[in-house]
Amino acid sequence: MFPLRDANPSRSFPLVTIILIIMNILIFLYEVSLGRELNVFFDRFALIPVNFFNLAREGGFNYFERFYPFVTSQFLHGGWLHMIGNVWFLWIFGDNIEDYLGHSKFIIFYLLCGVAAGLAHVYTNPGSSMPTVGASGAIAGIMGAYTVKYPKAKVLTLLFFFFFIRLVELPAFIFLGIWFLFQFVSGAIAHVSGGASSGVAWWAHIGGFVVGVVLILLLPRRKYQ
Repeated sequence: MFPLRDANPSRSFPLVTIILIIMNILIFLYEVSLGRELNVFFDRFALIPVNFFNLAREGGFNYFERFYPFVTSQFLHGGWLHMIGNVWFLWIFGDNIEDYLGHSKFIIFYLLCGVAAGLAHVYTNPGSSMPTVGASGAIAGIMGAYTVKYPKAKVLTLLFFFFFIRLVELPAFIFLGIWFLFQFVSGAIAHVSGGASSGVAWWAHIGGFVVGVVLILLLPRRKYQ
């Protein structure tokens, strides 16, 4: 199930959404250029749960070292498909939430959802030494907000199951509800199986989505002249 577009035009130009997409693409291209140094780059800027807790045990004033990866990891990706999939979802759903909140509140919303997603990941995988990267937690927050504010918006969706392929228009609450259910079930299975999740931060997606739902209910809508 993959979204191709939504039938929900924005009233304003999605400046922040476009800037975020460009930043994600440019930073990924920089990653590609690093070659063998990429692992060192990830060790420094990716979110690594065990490092977060090790630094806490060390004590001292190391708050910056503990918490900056929650932001920097949001702009890193593990491969072309990872990056392209994230910016595509951001393009489809981000413009409407930016239109609803306004540019400045939207970037705060985006980063807060990403940080919340990171916290959900580290506290559900405290012993993991695997670098976690990607904008998907923040984008999950956008998807949660979209579910609340535009539940009936139509999403043109590519459905595929083995050799069965079909284009259908689904209400956003169905498309995004199925997406969230898949994340939850996958996260639960991964937790029961001891955290084996094929490298996917399921609980980051869940945490970002839930926080997006909460924040969009608390933040005021932008005022149009």
